[in-house]
Amino acid sequence: MSNKIGNAAAAILVGAAIGAAIGVLFAPDKGSNTRKKIKDGVDKSSEDIKQSLSEFTDRLKSKANRTKADLETVFNEMLADVEDKKEDVIATLEKKLTELKKNMPAK
Repeated sequence: MSNKIGNAAAAILVGAAIGAAIGVLFAPDKGSNTRKKIKDGVDKSSEDIKQSLSEFTDRLKSKANRTKADLETVFNEMLADVEDKKEDVIATLEKKLTELKKNMPAK
């Protein structure tokens, strides 16, 4: 997923550079105005990339939090199952002990 964002960021930067170069070559405006336009375009591209990375980070954090909550739920369910099983094992052992005591020869 991060590779896709990296590729998108690289594509945006390459596109901005190509656009800037073409803009300089075919600019009907003064050089200072053209440079300002290029700078503004690069700034906008940079902001777009920052925004995309921020959104990606937020989505990743959200997914991590959901995964953590899911793991905690599963862990708590497993603990409840173990508690139930423990009671079953104790009851079975007590039953077997009682049976053994009944079947033991008297001294």
